[in-house]
Formats: sequence, structure tokens, C-alpha cells
Amino acid sequence: MNYIISGKNIEVTEGLKSAVEDKLDKLDKYFTDETDVQVTFSVEKDRQKIEVTIPVKGSVIRAEQVSDDMYVSIDLVEEIIERQVNRYKKKLVDQQQNAAYFQKEFMDDEDVEDEEIKIIRSKRFAVKPMDAEEACIQMELLGHNFFVFRNSETDEVNVVYKRKGNTYGLIEPEN
Repeated sequence: MNYIISGKNIEVTEGLKSAVEDKLDKLDKYFTDETDVQVTFSVEKDRQKIEVTIPVKGSVIRAEQVSDDMYVSIDLVEEIIERQVNRYKKKLVDQQQNAAYFQKEFMDDEDVEDEEIKIIRSKRFAVKPMDAEEACIQMELLGHNFFVFRNSETDEVNVVYKRKGNTYGLIEPEN
């Protein structure tokens, strides 16, 4: 695998490079030698964060982990990537198109645990026209992390959601 390692507000030392490469080299059994692995270290206050992104055709395998120790974050992110790779393998729609990124032995292995997504509840509700600010207020009143509404200005279905740091996001459809 080809590592592309960078840092934000942190100097990437040889110790960090070797730690991440040693840990992520365990993923060699899944990926070919040509696979790029983008690793970004960042520090904000006491938060030590690592982000790992592995682009594969038609998709991206990505994980991030935050802790107060960068080496702990490195250990945890490898486990997340491994779970995602196994989940991704089961979800390949066109196995021939995507298989070029993975080792043949991994693709032929059928002993992967089935982490099936199960919808256990369905809900129907009226989508009322309102502006984004009113939708955020409704979301807070309900104690939810997101809220679906009809934007009174555009008459389209939008979603507001709560972000880290008590900020909000708005999802609008593309035309």
C-alpha cells in the first residue's frame, strides 16, 4: 500500500509514521500494493485525531478516531477500517469491477461475518413548510439530531442536523 501521510497542527514524526504503517500494514491482506492510503494527523487542544481514507473505485473507505493519545487513536482506527472493508466486501455490486483493488485470496474468502443492516422501525409524518431556523428550533424541542422539513422558500424537502460544537448543518437537494 502507498501511504500519503500529512499533519495539521502537528509535525509528523518518524515514530508516528512507523506506528501508523506498522498498524495499517495488517490491512495488506485486503488491498493490492498499488492502493493509496491517505492518513491525516491533527491536533486541536487536547484532541489527537487520525483520519484514514482509502479510495476504491466507486467508493471510499474512511475512518477517523479521536483520543488524548495519538497512538491509541492509531490502534482504534485500524479496527474500524478492517470492519468497513469486510462490510464493503459483502456489498460489492459489481465484483469484477471493484475486485482489482483487493487481494484475490480476500475476495475468494467466504468466511466473513454478516453485518446486515436491519430497519426495525418505520415512521410516517407530515412534512410542514418552514424555514431552516424554525426547523432547527423544532429539532431542539424534539431532542433529535436531525429534522426533515419542507423549505418554505424553495418548496423542497431539506434536512437540518446537529454538528459538533453546537452548530447546525443544512442538506438541500441538488437540481
